[in-house]
Amino acid sequence: MNNKNRGKFIAFEGIDGSGKSTQIQLLSEKLLEEKIYFYTTMEPTDSPIGSLIHQIMTGRIKTDNKVIAGLFVADRLDHLLNDVNGIIGKINEGITVISDRYYFSSYAYHSIDMPMEWVIKANSQSSALLKPTVTVFIDVDPDVAVERIAKNRYQKELFEKKSRLIKVREKYYEAFDKLKDEEKVIIIDGNRSVSEIADDIWKEVAHYFE
Repeated sequence: MNNKNRGKFIAFEGIDGSGKSTQIQLLSEKLLEEKIYFYTTMEPTDSPIGSLIHQIMTGRIKTDNKVIAGLFVADRLDHLLNDVNGIIGKINEGITVISDRYYFSSYAYHSIDMPMEWVIKANSQSSALLKPTVTVFIDVDPDVAVERIAKNRYQKELFEKKSRLIKVREKYYEAFDKLKDEEKVIIIDGNRSVSEIADDIWKEVAHYFE
Protein backbone atom coordinates (compact mmCIF):
# COMPACT_ATOMS: atom_id res chain seq x y z
CA MET A 1 0.00 0.00 0.00
CA ASN A 2 1.43 3.37 -0.83
CA ASN A 3 1.94 5.87 1.98
CA LYS A 4 -0.86 8.10 0.77
CA ASN A 5 -3.51 5.47 1.52
CA ARG A 6 -2.18 4.47 4.92
CA GLY A 7 -3.83 5.79 8.04
CA LYS A 8 -2.02 8.35 10.18
CA PHE A 9 -0.69 7.50 13.62
CA ILE A 10 -1.02 10.20 16.29
CA ALA A 11 0.48 9.45 19.71
CA PHE A 12 -0.53 11.62 22.66
CA GLU A 13 1.99 12.08 25.46
CA GLY A 14 2.14 13.97 28.75
CA ILE A 15 2.64 13.47 32.44
CA ASP A 16 -0.33 12.01 34.32
CA GLY A 17 -3.04 14.66 34.74
CA SER A 18 -2.06 16.48 31.54
CA GLY A 19 -5.53 16.12 30.02
CA LYS A 20 -4.66 13.65 27.24
CA SER A 21 -7.91 11.68 27.51
CA THR A 22 -10.04 14.82 27.16
CA GLN A 23 -8.06 16.03 24.13
CA ILE A 24 -8.17 12.62 22.46
CA GLN A 25 -11.96 12.68 22.85
CA LEU A 26 -12.16 16.18 21.32
CA LEU A 27 -9.87 15.25 18.43
CA SER A 28 -12.01 12.14 17.83
CA GLU A 29 -15.12 14.33 17.58
CA LYS A 30 -13.32 16.55 15.07
CA LEU A 31 -12.30 13.55 12.93
CA LEU A 32 -15.91 12.31 13.01
CA GLU A 33 -17.05 15.70 11.71
CA GLU A 34 -14.43 15.50 8.96
CA LYS A 35 -15.55 11.92 8.11
CA ILE A 36 -12.07 10.50 8.74
CA TYR A 37 -11.98 6.84 9.79
CA PHE A 38 -10.13 6.48 13.08
CA TYR A 39 -9.51 4.13 15.98
CA THR A 40 -8.53 5.18 19.51
CA THR A 41 -6.40 3.04 21.76
CA MET A 42 -4.09 3.32 24.76
CA GLU A 43 -1.05 1.92 26.53
CA PRO A 44 -0.85 -0.10 28.63
CA THR A 45 -3.43 -2.07 26.62
CA ASP A 46 -6.17 -4.35 27.93
CA SER A 47 -4.33 -7.43 26.63
CA PRO A 48 -3.12 -10.06 29.16
CA ILE A 49 0.28 -8.29 29.34
CA GLY A 50 -1.38 -4.88 29.71
CA SER A 51 -3.70 -6.19 32.43
CA LEU A 52 -0.67 -7.40 34.38
CA ILE A 53 0.89 -3.92 34.07
CA HIS A 54 -2.34 -2.32 35.37
CA GLN A 55 -2.23 -4.60 38.42
CA ILE A 56 1.39 -3.62 39.10
CA MET A 57 0.67 0.11 38.63
CA THR A 58 -2.19 0.02 41.12
CA GLY A 59 -0.09 -1.85 43.68
CA ARG A 60 -1.85 -5.23 43.57
CA ILE A 61 1.31 -6.95 42.35
CA LYS A 62 4.83 -5.95 43.43
CA THR A 63 7.83 -6.12 41.10
CA ASP A 64 10.99 -4.25 40.15
CA ASN A 65 10.88 -1.23 37.82
CA LYS A 66 13.14 -3.05 35.34
CA VAL A 67 10.50 -5.77 35.07
CA ILE A 68 7.81 -3.13 34.46
CA ALA A 69 9.91 -1.58 31.67
CA GLY A 70 10.24 -5.01 30.02
CA LEU A 71 6.52 -5.67 30.27
CA PHE A 72 5.80 -2.35 28.54
CA VAL A 73 8.13 -3.38 25.68
CA ALA A 74 6.18 -6.65 25.26
CA ASP A 75 2.77 -4.97 25.56
CA ARG A 76 3.75 -2.38 22.95
CA LEU A 77 4.88 -4.99 20.43
CA ASP A 78 1.61 -6.87 20.92
CA HIS A 79 -0.25 -3.55 20.53
CA LEU A 80 1.42 -3.12 17.13
CA LEU A 81 1.30 -6.69 15.85
CA ASN A 82 -1.80 -8.31 17.39
CA ASP A 83 -3.87 -10.12 14.73
CA VAL A 84 -7.21 -8.91 16.10
CA ASN A 85 -6.72 -5.18 16.64
CA GLY A 86 -3.02 -4.43 16.08
CA ILE A 87 -2.23 -0.81 15.21
CA ILE A 88 -0.13 -1.66 12.13
CA GLY A 89 -2.98 -3.67 10.58
CA LYS A 90 -5.39 -0.77 11.07
CA ILE A 91 -3.00 1.79 9.60
CA ASN A 92 -2.40 -0.44 6.58
CA GLU A 93 -6.19 -0.55 6.09
CA GLY A 94 -6.21 3.26 5.88
CA ILE A 95 -7.54 3.86 9.40
CA THR A 96 -6.04 6.69 11.46
CA VAL A 97 -4.96 5.53 14.92
CA ILE A 98 -4.84 7.79 17.98
CA SER A 99 -2.99 6.31 20.93
CA ASP A 100 -2.98 7.55 24.52
CA ARG A 101 0.77 6.95 25.12
CA TYR A 102 3.41 5.22 23.03
CA TYR A 103 7.15 4.68 23.41
CA PHE A 104 8.01 8.23 24.56
CA SER A 105 6.12 7.36 27.77
CA SER A 106 8.57 4.54 28.39
CA TYR A 107 11.54 6.79 27.60
CA ALA A 108 10.31 9.37 30.13
CA TYR A 109 8.93 7.21 32.95
CA HIS A 110 11.43 4.35 32.91
CA SER A 111 14.61 6.36 32.40
CA ILE A 112 14.21 7.68 35.95
CA ASP A 113 15.24 4.22 37.19
CA MET A 114 17.54 3.06 34.39
CA PRO A 115 19.60 4.59 31.55
CA MET A 116 17.48 6.18 28.83
CA GLU A 117 19.69 4.58 26.16
CA TRP A 118 18.67 1.15 27.48
CA VAL A 119 14.95 2.06 27.34
CA ILE A 120 15.27 3.42 23.79
CA LYS A 121 17.17 0.31 22.69
CA ALA A 122 14.65 -2.01 24.38
CA ASN A 123 11.89 -0.31 22.35
CA SER A 124 13.86 -0.25 19.10
CA GLN A 125 11.71 -2.97 17.49
CA SER A 126 8.60 -0.85 18.04
CA SER A 127 10.19 2.31 16.64
CA ALA A 128 11.48 0.34 13.63
CA LEU A 129 8.00 -1.09 12.99
CA LEU A 130 6.05 2.15 13.43
CA LYS A 131 6.99 5.72 14.23
CA PRO A 132 4.11 8.15 14.91
CA THR A 133 3.13 10.49 12.09
CA VAL A 134 3.27 13.00 14.91
CA THR A 135 3.58 12.89 18.70
CA VAL A 136 1.45 15.48 20.53
CA PHE A 137 2.96 16.33 23.92
CA ILE A 138 0.59 18.20 26.23
CA ASP A 139 2.91 20.07 28.58
CA VAL A 140 1.35 20.86 31.92
CA ASP A 141 2.79 22.22 35.17
CA PRO A 142 3.21 19.30 37.64
CA ASP A 143 1.28 21.30 40.32
CA VAL A 144 -1.69 21.58 37.95
CA ALA A 145 -1.39 17.87 37.09
CA VAL A 146 -1.43 16.82 40.75
CA GLU A 147 -4.54 18.96 41.40
CA ARG A 148 -6.33 17.31 38.46
CA ILE A 149 -5.32 13.82 39.58
CA ALA A 150 -6.58 14.46 43.12
CA LYS A 151 -9.89 15.76 41.75
CA ASN A 152 -10.51 13.00 39.23
CA ARG A 153 -9.23 9.78 40.73
CA TYR A 154 -9.74 7.83 43.92
CA GLN A 155 -6.61 5.76 43.64
CA LYS A 156 -3.28 7.27 42.66
CA GLU A 157 -1.20 5.02 40.46
CA LEU A 158 2.45 4.31 41.12
CA PHE A 159 3.80 7.04 38.83
CA GLU A 160 1.60 9.92 39.96
CA LYS A 161 3.49 11.46 42.87
CA LYS A 162 4.48 15.09 42.27
CA SER A 163 8.25 14.71 42.71
CA ARG A 164 8.16 11.89 40.18
CA LEU A 165 6.02 13.88 37.73
CA ILE A 166 8.61 16.71 37.82
CA LYS A 167 11.32 14.19 36.90
CA VAL A 168 9.16 12.57 34.22
CA ARG A 169 8.51 15.94 32.57
CA GLU A 170 12.28 16.61 32.50
CA LYS A 171 12.89 13.17 30.97
CA TYR A 172 10.32 13.80 28.24
CA TYR A 173 12.26 16.90 27.21
CA GLU A 174 15.54 14.98 27.35
CA ALA A 175 14.08 12.29 25.06
CA PHE A 176 12.64 14.86 22.63
CA ASP A 177 16.04 16.53 22.39
CA LYS A 178 17.87 13.21 21.94
CA LEU A 179 15.53 12.12 19.12
CA LYS A 180 14.80 15.50 17.53
CA ASP A 181 16.22 14.42 14.15
CA GLU A 182 14.14 11.21 14.05
CA GLU A 183 10.75 12.11 15.51
CA LYS A 184 8.07 14.71 14.77
CA VAL A 185 6.95 16.14 18.13
CA ILE A 186 4.50 18.98 18.74
CA ILE A 187 4.56 20.60 22.19
CA ILE A 188 1.21 22.06 23.30
CA ASP A 189 0.77 24.33 26.33
CA GLY A 190 -1.63 22.32 28.51
CA ASN A 191 -2.08 24.95 31.24
CA ARG A 192 -4.86 26.72 29.29
CA SER A 193 -8.56 26.06 28.79
CA VAL A 194 -9.67 22.75 27.27
CA SER A 195 -11.01 24.47 24.13
CA GLU A 196 -7.84 26.52 23.54
CA ILE A 197 -5.74 23.36 23.77
CA ALA A 198 -8.09 21.47 21.41
CA ASP A 199 -7.99 24.31 18.86
CA ASP A 200 -4.19 24.35 18.98
CA ILE A 201 -3.95 20.59 18.48
CA TRP A 202 -6.29 20.67 15.47
CA LYS A 203 -4.30 23.55 13.92
CA GLU A 204 -1.15 21.43 14.24
CA VAL A 205 -2.54 18.12 12.92
CA ALA A 206 -5.22 19.17 10.38
CA HIS A 207 -2.77 19.32 7.45
CA TYR A 208 -2.01 15.60 7.83
CA PHE A 209 -5.57 14.89 6.66
CA GLU A 210 -5.69 17.16 3.62
